[in-house]
Amino acid sequence: MTTLAPGTIAVIFVSEVTGDDPEGYAAAAAEADALAAAQPGYRGIDSARGADGIGITVSYWADEAAAIGWRQHARHSEIRDAGRGRWYRWYSLHVAEVGRSYDWEKG
Repeated sequence: MTTLAPGTIAVIFVSEVTGDDPEGYAAAAAEADALAAAQPGYRGIDSARGADGIGITVSYWADEAAAIGWRQHARHSEIRDAGRGRWYRWYSLHVAEVGRSYDWEKG
């Protein structure tokens, strides 16, 4: 768990997968995660997907410029295009600024 600094940018990706080519989807997701983690300003990621295929992934960025840099990354664009063609029924993307952040863990 990581408490985020105020001003961190959260890119919230909500989607439903088609269920087609699950191995290809898993490989593309792993590649995108590794690429994102190597980008300047990357602060982390949280992700969950239900049995119904609906998932939420939130990536965190130091600032708007870092988030835009990730959006414009050439390989990320290729993976995104493949997702539109193969793996997603739909998705919504929202960008927000973190105003407050804290963690809790059962001890």
